[in-house]
Amino acid sequence: MAAEGAATGPAIGLVVNPIAGLGARVALKGSDGTDVQARARELGAAPAATGRAALALMELMARLPPGTAAPRLLTAAGAMGEDAVHAAGLSAQCVYDPGPGPTSAADTARAVAALLCAGVGLLLFAGGDGTARDILDAMPGGLRAAARASATMTGSPRTGAPDGILHRPRDSCGPRGVPVVGIPAGVKMHSAVFGVHPRAAGQAAAAWTGGRSGVKAAEVMDRNEEALRAGRVVTRLYGWLTVPDEPVRIQQRKMGSSAPDADAVAGIAAGLAERVGAGALVVLGPGTTTRAVAAALGAHDATLAGVDVLRVESAGPCAAARVILADARADQLLAQPDLWIALSPIGGQGFLLGRGNQQVSPDLLRTAGRERLAVLATEAKLAALGGRPLLVDTGDPVLDEELSGYVRVITGRRSSAMHLLSP
Repeated sequence: MAAEGAATGPAIGLVVNPIAGLGARVALKGSDGTDVQARARELGAAPAATGRAALALMELMARLPPGTAAPRLLTAAGAMGEDAVHAAGLSAQCVYDPGPGPTSAADTARAVAALLCAGVGLLLFAGGDGTARDILDAMPGGLRAAARASATMTGSPRTGAPDGILHRPRDSCGPRGVPVVGIPAGVKMHSAVFGVHPRAAGQAAAAWTGGRSGVKAAEVMDRNEEALRAGRVVTRLYGWLTVPDEPVRIQQRKMGSSAPDADAVAGIAAGLAERVGAGALVVLGPGTTTRAVAAALGAHDATLAGVDVLRVESAGPCAAARVILADARADQLLAQPDLWIALSPIGGQGFLLGRGNQQVSPDLLRTAGRERLAVLATEAKLAALGGRPLLVDTGDPVLDEELSGYVRVITGRRSSAMHLLSP
């Protein structure tokens, strides 16, 4: 931080959802709900939001444009932000204390209120789509797609402020429409408010701090986790938040899924089987394209939102496969020998790794090797990217760089395309 008396930049707030992404590697498809969180911990899951927030903060400070004064950091106590600040080797003023015990969406709302009252000009938050929804509900300038009932917050008898707020200057609670940057730390991140990875979130914040970035409205998407666990994808537009206008660093929103062309899918299925060969074990990622590919191979019981393992029974004109492990956890995948990994990018966003398929862990990717990574996409899906690269955010920056470069995408039985893979 700046020395006493030195010029300081704008105030930047940080809120961390401590349990964001808890269910990612253990195939729980989210972390909403105390029962899900307890189950995730039983399966050995560990939250990663603090570490990812720390990466973003370090990048923010390292990427400030020349001559830019370092921002003042404000945050919430403990796991809601203070721990990440310390992990980044920085210091911050705590303006909200959630107290002991688990945190909730109400704590997120109170932390945001406290940060706005303290005058932050930019809000960083670490979480997923559920956290983005909570941020939107708490922001005075957030635009909702439908009318939402305001959450009631308990007031302090002494100050009239929400409980836990430790700092409230004068009568102001900050301007409306404070821009936000999401640090991707959840399981599902369909919203267009997140950095493409934690370092990109820090870079976007640095550009804004240095006055080199405008702002724009970005969509907050919401996906029903209970429906997802039942094998249905139910996504809706929840509203809009203001974000820095950094199209390379801030991700696009996920486009709506539609059934891919049956002939194209049949060709991709045959092309995959020919590439891996009969007898191969294939990790098949989630999504409508991969599920359709599995069905074309006769594996009609493949899951839509989970990661499965298929055994290819035959290749050639009569290619076939069957599911031998459905909705697998990261540890179960690591126990399988000699795996191929077949993934399809998210439509519109272009993410190949790190969004909804975190069961495909860095350890698994290193064990399989880049040469056993099969990318599946219709020509229409690639064209919809408009020349943008496929994206990876594995949680391991070194691995992300190792995976980068041009990769062959299977678009049919006898057709493929080279496409850039980028962290």
